[in-house]
Amino acid sequence: MSQRINRAIVPAAGLGTRMLPATKSQPKEMLPVARKPVVQYVVEELQGAGLDQILVITGRRKRAIEDHFDPDPFLLSSLEQAGNELLLAELSSLQSRARFFYTSQSSPRGLGDAISLGTEFADGQDCVVALGDSLIAGSQPSDPLSAMMRAHVDLKAAAIVAVEEVPAEDTFRYGIVSPASGDLPTGEPIRMKDIIEKPPRGTAPSNLAVAARYVFSPAIFEALPRVFPDRKNEIQLTDGIRLLIQQGLPVYAWLLPPENRRYDVGNFESYFRTFIDFALADERYGYMVRQYIKAKAYEL
Repeated sequence: MSQRINRAIVPAAGLGTRMLPATKSQPKEMLPVARKPVVQYVVEELQGAGLDQILVITGRRKRAIEDHFDPDPFLLSSLEQAGNELLLAELSSLQSRARFFYTSQSSPRGLGDAISLGTEFADGQDCVVALGDSLIAGSQPSDPLSAMMRAHVDLKAAAIVAVEEVPAEDTFRYGIVSPASGDLPTGEPIRMKDIIEKPPRGTAPSNLAVAARYVFSPAIFEALPRVFPDRKNEIQLTDGIRLLIQQGLPVYAWLLPPENRRYDVGNFESYFRTFIDFALADERYGYMVRQYIKAKAYEL
């Protein structure tokens, strides 16, 4: 494919029930992690990988996401008049570096259904999918996605799926990948022979869990309408990927390197850990946070 990949779909339509009451009136994607909402980290990662056309799949009570990325001339003017160059610089990543589009998933019918709403947006081109409630940490968070995109084009892949290693006892919580070969080195595409959504305990073919970042050819939008709903009447993206594999199309797994850990904010336990780790890594306030935690540790 000669044309570069420049389109990304960010699903952010989930109800966030595991994060209630914090998500009663705001989406979980807008919960703060250190000094930014979750979805801003995702968008900055996409921008860093050169993706400048971004479709956000929203749902009920998701207007805050649109408001966050919409230009606010009055706020910028006020900051300019106050001479607050620091805040102006921090808001610059929200301004004009990408075009945002929005569509709403009227009812929660699964991740696959949400992605299928991006068919017209993708317009027959390769595209990226980045879940709006998962962050990639590291000094260069966009590096894995950039590498996946290059490999996708070089290999003429139908899909490349980021994966991470999880404890064997936790595999029932994830989509699990079965690679065609035994070893899966980091930073290299490995052909995938199967993928299973949340396998029953003790039946997972590996401990490689889907890590919330994907690169797809247009074939995914042909596969998803053919996927049968699961027991919850939801269309799973994992089943769409599995159909691509069954059709004999080239689908690859990409193991995230250790320096690019994935963080999920889908429940309070992982959200608290995410907030603490990102606060500790904050270039402005991290030192103070570390000092506070060290002092607090004596009380525990």
